[in-house]
Amino acid sequence: MTNGKSNSGKWFWGIFIGLVVLSLMFVGIAFFVLALSISGTGNKNFEYVTSGSGKGKIAVVELDFTIIDPTSIVRQFKQYREDKSIKAIVLHVNSPGGGVSASQEMYEEVKKTRDAGKPVIVSFGSIAASGGYYVACGGSLIVANPGSMTGSIGVIAAFMNFKDLADKLGVKETIIKSGKLKDSGNPFREMNKEDMEYFQEIIDNAYEQFLDVVSTERKIDKDELRTIANGRVFTGKQAKDLKLVDSLGTFEDAIRIAGVIAKIDGEPSIVREKCKRNIFEFFVQGLSGNQLKDIKEEINAEFVNKPVLQYKFER
Repeated sequence: MTNGKSNSGKWFWGIFIGLVVLSLMFVGIAFFVLALSISGTGNKNFEYVTSGSGKGKIAVVELDFTIIDPTSIVRQFKQYREDKSIKAIVLHVNSPGGGVSASQEMYEEVKKTRDAGKPVIVSFGSIAASGGYYVACGGSLIVANPGSMTGSIGVIAAFMNFKDLADKLGVKETIIKSGKLKDSGNPFREMNKEDMEYFQEIIDNAYEQFLDVVSTERKIDKDELRTIANGRVFTGKQAKDLKLVDSLGTFEDAIRIAGVIAKIDGEPSIVREKCKRNIFEFFVQGLSGNQLKDIKEEINAEFVNKPVLQYKFER
């Protein structure tokens, strides 16, 4: 009996210490994200730099993060759409997707720019899947590398469940709610049939919205689209055959195409948004602005404000 109690005590303290360490990690991550957020707030932290000496200007917008917050993309498209010196925009996508509403908001801004008469050429990097592809559909033309990973047309929602662990630790939760579905997705209880049906209905609705956009923008019959819109990804070459992209080529090819469509003579000048460095960034000056942004977005996506409903390719 003594040995059993001893083992039980060690087991309990092991789990307790593990939870404390995990909690400290989350606190540390939260502070880091807060610092990064402070470092990137306000338009004062952004400037627009031009490279090249060509007469015509092409703006490059980088969508190179997990989609959580649409602010940066929306801001840039609004800026470039209203700037008459910018003749075309190249949207360089390297993203697995992310939140449904954020992806939709970016798509609408890209589409608004295209419909206003300013060409938007979309260039796919290593991956332009799910929400990344959704945003791309708002462009005038999509150029993918033959080996780019794209597609993943679908919706996903992931729910953690800690019920068994909570039971072992003796953690109890009391819920007082106004309706039977109010605590659907609660990680401290098993998901029942009604919960599953409820979330499936939401998933199906968001999926239909995705199909509507792709069907309309790519001029693919919706029933035909369903046969390939099952969450699978495609290479750029496969996507071209399936009419999901317009042509195969590199980022430089996309710049060239943008210049031709915008009727720019000779080499264009390239305009990009640059984030100004501030005090916080000096503490992590070994990281570039894009790397800092990547870290912030990935932490937000996985730990802090991860959307329940996502257009995202899960690897």
